[in-house]
Amino acid sequence: MSQTTIDIQAIAQSELDNYIEQQAFELAPEFEVDGVKDEDFGTLYRLWKGTQLLGTFYQDLNSKWVAQPFNSDFRPRLNTSEQAQLVIIAAFTA
Repeated sequence: MSQTTIDIQAIAQSELDNYIEQQAFELAPEFEVDGVKDEDFGTLYRLWKGTQLLGTFYQDLNSKWVAQPFNSDFRPRLNTSEQAQLVIIAAFTA
C-alpha cells in the first residue's frame, strides 16, 4: 500500500472513532451495563436494554475492548469500552 492510502485510512479511522465517542453520550441513557467476574475474561461486561441482553464486552490482554454482540460472530477489538457498547447497539438495531 502506498503512504497516501495508509494516511487516508488513518484519517477515516480517526473520524469514525470521534463519531463513535460522540454518539456514546447520546445513546447511553437507554441502556444499562453491569459486570460479572469471569474466569477467562476477568470482568465480563453485559449490555442490556431493559431485560434484553444485547451483548457482552471485555478488555483483552492488549488493552483492547472486545465487543461480542448477541447472536453474532462479529468480534471487533476497539480502543474504548464506549466503542464496544456502540458496536453492540449497532448490531442490535441492524
